[in-house]
Amino acid sequence: MPFSSLRPRLILLTIAAGMLATMAPGRAQAEALLLIEASTGKVLHAENATYPWYPASVTKLMTLYTTLKAIKDRKVGYDTLLTVSKNAVAQQPTKMGFKLGTTVTVDNALKMLMVKSANDVAVTIAEGVGGSLEGFADLMNANARRLGMTQSHFINPNGLPAENHVSSARDLAILARALINEFPQDDAYLHVHAIRYGNRVMRNYNNLLDRYPGADGMKTGFICASGYNLVASATRNGRRLIAVVLGSYSGATRAQKAAQLLERGFDGNGLSWLTPQLGTVDKLAPIDAAPPNLREEMCGGHRRKPPSEDNQEEEVENVDASATPGGGPAFMLSNLKPAAGKYVLGPPVETVPPVVVFTGPASHPDPVIATAAPGKKKKKVAAKPNGEGASGDKPKSSAKKQAKPKVTSAAQ
Repeated sequence: MPFSSLRPRLILLTIAAGMLATMAPGRAQAEALLLIEASTGKVLHAENATYPWYPASVTKLMTLYTTLKAIKDRKVGYDTLLTVSKNAVAQQPTKMGFKLGTTVTVDNALKMLMVKSANDVAVTIAEGVGGSLEGFADLMNANARRLGMTQSHFINPNGLPAENHVSSARDLAILARALINEFPQDDAYLHVHAIRYGNRVMRNYNNLLDRYPGADGMKTGFICASGYNLVASATRNGRRLIAVVLGSYSGATRAQKAAQLLERGFDGNGLSWLTPQLGTVDKLAPIDAAPPNLREEMCGGHRRKPPSEDNQEEEVENVDASATPGGGPAFMLSNLKPAAGKYVLGPPVETVPPVVVFTGPASHPDPVIATAAPGKKKKKVAAKPNGEGASGDKPKSSAKKQAKPKVTSAAQ
């Protein structure tokens, strides 16, 4: 059969495959994937992109957006001092662990928010910018509506588990585009590799920043119900792409899948005419459904290590994932493992020194007492797991001790 007659059939088959890719998660699928162009919003790849999902700490992208908009509207400034409240101190890890009454500038708070994913700092920002958690949530939701994030509803500024705190890959991509396009002068907040507070150096949980060429953002997240989430961006030859990965089985897996998505978008294979046109991200049709709850898959007893944002494990092996307690879709663990692909992330390479952060006013920062990181005791006693999620699950196992990173300078 001549190729000219095969071409229409190939196109129809590809379109059908594309339609299936945007459907709700099935029995053996527990991820949402999306790849778009930052400048145009053009969708390059979509799987379950409009299925509701628990965003976890990716929520902090909206916290950043809402704060930057308040700065643009002259309601606060970069040097405005925010005060750590009792409510902020009470937040679950991950957090900076500041004492009640500590003050921090908006600029430093945003750096801590985006790198350490500090839940106490998120509350400090919300109360300082919005007057209260409820007031800030109202601002977040107003911004979401204005941006066309029709599947998102925010209850808090940090993404800790809360009823009706949801988003989707579609909405998170819309938010990522808005951050890039509306606040180009503040783009640096999206890709701070590490911060230094006193003698503590805290690395960004987004592994792509030091391991994928051109990576320049944005935010990770994890709670048991959502799995490991990531909104990532990268630029190559002046073209910036945004990848969204929701529901991965580990931090390493989500980074690898985001890298594979980005690589697919940058490569281009000369067969674009075979790819169905998915339109722009805002035109993707939302799916009316409850978000999948992956708590058992992510935080059940089959995990060798207690899951957290710090945990980069790639397992599980020899696990019977055919049954999901409580009925509903049976999400298969085999689908949560990293998929085979030609692009493998390289070892971390420190390209820039950590950015120094501090408490107190910018004109005369508070002195920092040289102490070990919170939770560490003498010698080799490891800290308890303090991943972003801290979703009420309190694992008894200890987190793996991290090697002290080498710091060459303390300049921004």
